[in-house]
Parts: sequence; C-alpha cells; structure tokens
Amino acid sequence: MKRGLELIVGLFVLFGLFCLGYISVNTGEIPILRTKTYAIYARFDSVEGLVPGASVEIAGVPVGHVGPITLVDYRAEVEIDLNKNIQLQDDAIASVRTKGIIGETFLLITPGGSPKIVQPGGRLRQTESAVDIQQLISTFIHGKI
Repeated sequence: MKRGLELIVGLFVLFGLFCLGYISVNTGEIPILRTKTYAIYARFDSVEGLVPGASVEIAGVPVGHVGPITLVDYRAEVEIDLNKNIQLQDDAIASVRTKGIIGETFLLITPGGSPKIVQPGGRLRQTESAVDIQQLISTFIHGKI
C-alpha cells in the first residue's frame, strides 16, 4: 500500500515538473529556445534607453523583441527579432519610443507601402532615434528654443 502511494506521488511530482517546464519554455523569454523569429537590422543615431529584450511593436501589438545592440560606424545597429508571420516592407520606419513619460523604451515599427519585403538578415533604412528628454527639458528651461 505504501509503495503504491509513493509511486503515485512520484508520478504526480514528475507530471508537475513537466508542466512547469512546458509553461516556462512556451511563455518565458529563453533566447536559446526561440525558433519562431527571424532577424532584420536597423541603424540609429541614438538608442538611449533601449535594451536587448525590449518589445518590438506594430500598432501597439508586440511582434518581436530587440536582439543585440552593437556599434557600427559610430551608429547603433539594432538586431530586430520579428515573429516569422510578420513581413515588413522595405520602406517601413523603425522608431525608438518610450511608453509614457518615464516608462520603458521599446521599438515601434510603422509599416510602409512598398511591394518589396525585407528579407531575413536585411535592413530597415528609415529610422527615428530616441528623443532625449533631458535635452528637451534643458532647452525649455534655458529658453534656447
């Protein structure tokens, strides 16, 4: 009787661990296990506040995440990891934005109208850099508008 109870409890624990692992992989941010995305690139003059893992959105809907950010020719090159079902036109615009006044920084993609699609590994040519709030406030305070 005791052995049967131990077996049932053991199977229940194993099932629980399996479920926990499944949920972690499917809803978590585990970069190694992500296979449903492809990378494109964009260069910005400034990506102040943008960090790897930040959200990439189109019309307020998350469609990917920011990958590594590197310095190339004194500009910030951002890897944009998009969901496989998202296709961007080559005239789409990538903008660094902030949610609210002091919220998190994310990447907003504004789709274009071109019939040409950016291929995996391709580049978005049109970008808008982050707005430097401190610089704006300083300009406003010192009256150098």
